[in-house]
Amino acid sequence: MVIMGSLIGAAFFYFQKGPAFPLIATTPVWKMLLVMFVGCTLLPLPTSMDIRGWNEMQPLDGPAWSLFFEYIANILYALGLRKLSKRALSVFVFLAAILLIQLAVFGQRGDLIGGWAFSAKELHVGFSRLLFPFFAGILLSRLGARIQFRGAFGISSLLLLVALSLPRFGGTQYHWMNGLYEAFCVILLFPIIVAIGAGEKRVDGPSIRVARFFGDLSYPLYITHYPLIYIYTQWVVRDKPTGAQGVLPALLVAIAAITIAYTSLKLYDEPVRKWLSRRFLAKQGRV
Repeated sequence: MVIMGSLIGAAFFYFQKGPAFPLIATTPVWKMLLVMFVGCTLLPLPTSMDIRGWNEMQPLDGPAWSLFFEYIANILYALGLRKLSKRALSVFVFLAAILLIQLAVFGQRGDLIGGWAFSAKELHVGFSRLLFPFFAGILLSRLGARIQFRGAFGISSLLLLVALSLPRFGGTQYHWMNGLYEAFCVILLFPIIVAIGAGEKRVDGPSIRVARFFGDLSYPLYITHYPLIYIYTQWVVRDKPTGAQGVLPALLVAIAAITIAYTSLKLYDEPVRKWLSRRFLAKQGRV
């Protein structure tokens, strides 16, 4: 899907030309194709290779920046972190929480936004955002942390809805308030929600089928939708529509993004995964 996201980003790139993205108009096709190829590998691009004007390490498919950090974490896990004891892993979780709090509460912005540029400042943000969820997820799995009660799907959904709907706290004067809230969500609330989800024992039913559908769709949607967001952003910057005028185009973008993601999932991602499993895992007796 990383490859698919880069290909879709390349296909839509020149449709995003305009004042929102000043570099597109002067970007030759060969350079765009080079960026596309590098994007397929998830290697980060320096700001000197920016072809959009936003200093993204993946200019054709912005959200791929987070996968770069996840790949690093998985490589470190494979190289030795998987052998850590629960006590050692707890220490890593604690240190990662301190790093996250330092960024969120004591940083200049009072939030966890950033990480998509290949610079010292943005790498600090990226690793701060990555390390606690990564290590905490492993620790929760090791501990078998599960919270079981009736209505788990509805309760966890409601907790997420409330957490993500609350406005920014503290205004422009008290950044630390918002940082404290975001740190609370990442360090305490979200692990609780994960434990609630892990505690669900049912394997069927309406809520399970809904959760499975959106779970399967989430990654393809994440990695393929942003080229459409670029087009929408360019339209808003250029034409400056009113709120009412922007509703229908936004709805069309959402429908198109879901359609592309679902099509990519069923016609590309799942078939390729099955082929790779038969091709490589079967030899190891794992399928």
